[in-house]
Amino acid sequence: MTAQKITIEPVTRIEGHAKVTIHMKEDNTVDHAYMHVNEFRGFEKFCEGRLYFEMPQITARICGICPVSHHLAAAKAGDAITGQTPPRPANLLRELMHMGQIIQSHGMHFFELAGPDLLLGFDAAPEIRSVVGLIGANPELTIKAVNLRKFGQEIIKTLGGRRLHPVFAVPGGVNKALTKAERDNILTGADAAIETLQLGLKIMKDWAEKNMEDIKKFAVFPTGYFGLTTPENGLELYNGDIRLIDSQGVEMERFQAANYLDYIQEHVEPWSYLKFPFYKKMGYPGGVYRVGPLGRLNLAQKIDTPLANEELKIFKSLNSGKPVENTLYYHYARLIEALFAVERACMLCEDPDILSTEILNTRKNYTGHGVGVLEAPRGTLIHDYTADENGKLLKVNLIVSTGHNNWAMSNAVDSVAKTYVKGPQIHEGMLNRVEAAIRAYDPCLSCSTHAVGQMPIQVEVLNPDGSLRQTLTRD
Repeated sequence: MTAQKITIEPVTRIEGHAKVTIHMKEDNTVDHAYMHVNEFRGFEKFCEGRLYFEMPQITARICGICPVSHHLAAAKAGDAITGQTPPRPANLLRELMHMGQIIQSHGMHFFELAGPDLLLGFDAAPEIRSVVGLIGANPELTIKAVNLRKFGQEIIKTLGGRRLHPVFAVPGGVNKALTKAERDNILTGADAAIETLQLGLKIMKDWAEKNMEDIKKFAVFPTGYFGLTTPENGLELYNGDIRLIDSQGVEMERFQAANYLDYIQEHVEPWSYLKFPFYKKMGYPGGVYRVGPLGRLNLAQKIDTPLANEELKIFKSLNSGKPVENTLYYHYARLIEALFAVERACMLCEDPDILSTEILNTRKNYTGHGVGVLEAPRGTLIHDYTADENGKLLKVNLIVSTGHNNWAMSNAVDSVAKTYVKGPQIHEGMLNRVEAAIRAYDPCLSCSTHAVGQMPIQVEVLNPDGSLRQTLTRD
């Protein structure tokens, strides 16, 4: 008997393109599984030669799911290049747009991308395991989910003129003030958004109670955790220092975001276009860490909004106060963050400065170098620009949220494949669980690769001698 290689291509219900190869042993168990990011886009290189103030519009085109994150990170880098500190009202407005981004992205992922697995089952037929299947199974919930995303998108549109690729943040501030009528319109949708998220939290917790056996064996492993924090170690998505804790929750580093290169480095593997960041002092792979909702809630000791803070207390009890390592709890953490984002949007709207017209600082103290950092829905996003005296970019470095999680996603794929994929017959539900390991991280591979052409996903099952046994391809 010969060994088998299974290829899953493309991985579905994620943003971007990847494939998984599962290498089987002669005894029909998994030898090793790899996640291949076969997408290469080159944004860093082709941004060289552009002017720094173009970057909030250029980099937003990296992704149609989280354009606001790149838009705002680029603007923050521009602030640092020109030495223009935005007025407080401008920062409030930027953060409000960012909350809209968090709400729409997290809401879409839980209900429409991950939801089919949780609500319909990992083994549901592929033709119904989608948002279309959800409509048939629970049309009322599906409508609520769509309206939740719409609420977040309307915040973005109100501030930036459109839901996708907004024109809003500029170095030194923003280009549009918020009117009282616009503010009041945002607030009218908040109660329904909170209600939908609380329903989502109930669904998630009920599912977790019924599927605890899977949660406890589905890609559970220790890592560090990395992300922005408030001075009091609270959840922070827009400003703050970076905090890094180890797998036991002990703080290893706390530093200004602009100094990230003193602490992290990137490793390269030949089978992926996506790099593997790690904590320098511990090396690779000892210094790997996770970012995004699970990472941020493991870092946070509190949340400065009441409803989300109560949920954080429940989350912290899952592992007796130590970091939660279960990959499937990314979905739970994502809902808690979305709830925080709605509450925080309300707090921002109720701040008197949010209606101020003092929204742009035009005084420059040009430095030629700037780093913009925030917490995108998927994790810590870093834009680092160096420009000449005319503002033309000489060097661009982007470390995108999904890149930070690359090792964790790859390890999760290998772990889940070894747990669930058994021969000789490989059925689709086994492979969907492997995809779900990636899906839990809500990766944005369009953002994180810096491929030309099509990016399908294919699963290949190999025999021990490396010969091909079975191939599963998805167009």
